[in-house]
Amino acid sequence: MASDTLTMLTLHLPRKQFATKLVLHNVHLHIKQGEIVSLVGASGCGKSTLLRVIAGLDTEHDGEVLLQGQRLQGPTREIRFIFQEPRLFPWLTVAQNVAFDLSDNRKQNNPRVTELLREVGLEGHANALPKQLSGGQAQRVAIARGLFTQPELLLLDEPFSAVDAFTRMKLQDLLLQLARAHGVTVLMVTHDIDEAVHLSDRVLVMDANPGTVRAELPVDLPRPRQREHADAALFTTRVRQALHAAHAF
Repeated sequence: MASDTLTMLTLHLPRKQFATKLVLHNVHLHIKQGEIVSLVGASGCGKSTLLRVIAGLDTEHDGEVLLQGQRLQGPTREIRFIFQEPRLFPWLTVAQNVAFDLSDNRKQNNPRVTELLREVGLEGHANALPKQLSGGQAQRVAIARGLFTQPELLLLDEPFSAVDAFTRMKLQDLLLQLARAHGVTVLMVTHDIDEAVHLSDRVLVMDANPGTVRAELPVDLPRPRQREHADAALFTTRVRQALHAAHAF
């Protein structure tokens, strides 16, 4: 559970436009250290754009992004982005992909890479190429790469949507374990309501045209999370009702 005192991320975004189209309007976020927060909403409501703004990949907007009180001007090693596709470099080994930030002669046989691969369940795969991996394994490599620089904030854009249901559940549980072990704060975009409830301390429901945060729903379930918890369905229903109100269905 997140700290009650330290705010990791603050975002004030009065407006974000693409040409003449207003995409995001009056979006304000405060995310506590160690918190896991999910963004849900209809396709096209600006969820992924919001992540890109926070990551510093899109700086053409009004407003500001603060990480631990410091204003961000662009990409930083303190924030890492995990995309829907693993986006591994096909000519690099698993170990080289994880340690991409290092110089070439330090990528292979790096002790931190070895430890991260153990944590994500890929011991023995350091020398494999991405083409030799399953989809779930490739996304595990992407998560390890995201954690390699020891970021304060991990951004994930529908990271498990391309894998089968069983693999998705395994990856969700892995993310929970890693977030707790590394003390990293997580902001994730998902279209899966059950996933949002299972992972999150809070679920933010976005409205569209323009995108804004319509509802903030705490998920008051104990950790470690249990999928069969009796109250999980209650929180899932609340999120679904908020999405209906936002015309997401």
